[in-house]
Amino acid sequence: MQPIFTNRPNPQAMLSQAMAHHQRGQLQHAKAGYEAILAMQPQHYQALHLLGLVAAQTGDHPAAVELIGKAIDLFPNNADFFVNRGNALRALKQLDAAVASYDQAIALQPQHAEAYANRGVALQELQQFEAAVASYSKAIAINPKHVGACSNRGLALHRLNRLEAALTSYDQAIALSPGFSEFHFFRANVLHALQRREAAIASYDQAIALRPDHAQACFNRGFALQELQQWDAALASYERAIAIHPAYAEAHCNRGAVLLELKRFDAAVASCDQAIVTKPDYAEAHCNRGAALHGLQQWEAAVASLDTAIALKPDYVKAHTNRGVALHELQQLDAALASFDQAIALQPAYAQAHACRGLTQHARGQWDAALASFDAAIALDADDAQSRFNKSLTLLLNGDFANGMPLYEWRWETEKSKPRKRHFAQAQWTGTEPLHGKTILLHSEQGLGDTIQFARYAKLLADRGAGVVLEVPAQLSGLFQGLDGVKALIVKGASLPTFDLHSPLLSLPLAFNTGLASIPNPQAYVHSDAQKVQQWSERLGPKTRPRVGLVWSGSAEHANDHNRSIALSALLPYLPDAFEYVSLQKEVRAADQATLAAHGQIRNFGDQLQDFSDTAALCDLMDLVISVDTSVAHLSAALGKPTWILLPFVPDWRWLLEREDSPWYPSVKLYRQQADGDWGAVFDRVRADLSSL
Repeated sequence: MQPIFTNRPNPQAMLSQAMAHHQRGQLQHAKAGYEAILAMQPQHYQALHLLGLVAAQTGDHPAAVELIGKAIDLFPNNADFFVNRGNALRALKQLDAAVASYDQAIALQPQHAEAYANRGVALQELQQFEAAVASYSKAIAINPKHVGACSNRGLALHRLNRLEAALTSYDQAIALSPGFSEFHFFRANVLHALQRREAAIASYDQAIALRPDHAQACFNRGFALQELQQWDAALASYERAIAIHPAYAEAHCNRGAVLLELKRFDAAVASCDQAIVTKPDYAEAHCNRGAALHGLQQWEAAVASLDTAIALKPDYVKAHTNRGVALHELQQLDAALASFDQAIALQPAYAQAHACRGLTQHARGQWDAALASFDAAIALDADDAQSRFNKSLTLLLNGDFANGMPLYEWRWETEKSKPRKRHFAQAQWTGTEPLHGKTILLHSEQGLGDTIQFARYAKLLADRGAGVVLEVPAQLSGLFQGLDGVKALIVKGASLPTFDLHSPLLSLPLAFNTGLASIPNPQAYVHSDAQKVQQWSERLGPKTRPRVGLVWSGSAEHANDHNRSIALSALLPYLPDAFEYVSLQKEVRAADQATLAAHGQIRNFGDQLQDFSDTAALCDLMDLVISVDTSVAHLSAALGKPTWILLPFVPDWRWLLEREDSPWYPSVKLYRQQADGDWGAVFDRVRADLSSL
């Protein structure tokens, strides 16, 4: 009989071939091979397990769980089966079942590092961070080179705010795999959380060097630079993130915030708009947009943008606060206070809301409430220089020089004044250092009117034996020639002579312990140039009626210009015809120029006023000067001329409250608004008093 030969398939050979396909990533060929084996031998647990792995690799995790489960039923002693089933369960977010599967693997093989590492991932996803750290640590103890466990342990430790330990874990991961960008990125995040921002930036740089398209590393790097106030570098980092990922809403939003700091308000609005196009419900972008519109003085639009931010995120404290600031600018003070109150109700410890509420209460004349708000802001933020300074203004306005003047020195720590602070090797005079035989430099620091007002202290210093060097802006150099008590007059920017001590002009009231009863108030302490008076007398010609000098607006750049300046057209109807009116303004706004052209009763010499010595000469030829609160008011008063000053409801601190006279200037009469914005009643009083002259 002849032997019979068959071509029966060999399952072991088929398994080897399928596994070879599997290892080469040829998953469909591997799957077909495993299925062919199972068609022959349905109980082939190896094929079931490997087919389950193919299912997991192709995203069919339910099939993976089922297939690997069958393999486990047939062969329950293989720890790897339990690990891989745990991985599939974890992919299905069946996290408790995944942990149980990993535990079974560990029970079978207590030194299974991969089981501990993957168990840690599942525990971390369950927010069980302490347990996750313990699991990762066990994996690392078994296999010190388990780079994934080192990195993931760093993530869990970061979530537990155990930052130094997290940093160590990332350093271990980087030592094992220095070329992996994410490890440097995670390490940078921990350094950032530790507020070691420069080191964080260096780690972000390393992450980006290894992976130039790492948009989030560029974004986080920009945020660290933003916190360091390195605005240009932060801007470049955000723009790189956007170049990589143009729809990166957060990068557009933060770019807008940086542009806001750079005072590039139009660009900031555009950047926030781009963030909103990408992510319409992005409350932070609407809030930043509102801040940028505020910078453009588009108050109504700012409020609308902030309203949107609040609608999207009702508990958004910063948006409520910024809305209050914009409403304040719109003079909607009650609504502004309501916004600040809402912010404080949401977050009682938000210092900025208390500080802003204090400013609005100050603007409403609620002095005690304003002081309480400033105190609350200071208590919450020990470094809040602005609130200390604002509190000083409220105290000084109410005549409390003893408490207000020391706080007024905090101006040098505010964002606005800090860049103006002068730094000298010589000490600042505080009122206690001997002056006899010493030279002291007095330097101007604020507006021209402030310089005129506080230059009076030069004589007091000279009376104590000091040689006084006075440094002033060029516009005032002619006016201050021969100022009593001044040994040398220096134009700002010129070389300074040798001196022993120095003082900003507005620090002198504190140094002299000035109170209401001790304000030095000479009748006249500046004087006009006789030759210029003669020249201006000739230009004016013979006087046929009493002359009244007029100043109705100050600098448009002044922060309070909208309160203190008025339109000439509003004042004109209240000026009796019995006087000759002369404009003392060097600069006249376009709308007022049209009014001057249409009404010839006001003589205008603005283009002929070269500096304050010209204005002083013209003032000296007036019988009366009527001015809003601006530098010419100080000039006229310092000359000793009768000067009527028109003040808003909440005036500058130096004019105090509820009085018609000024302890600073004997020749001044004050006309105050009795209600916010009500110039009509002020003009009525001016007209009545002019008519009675």
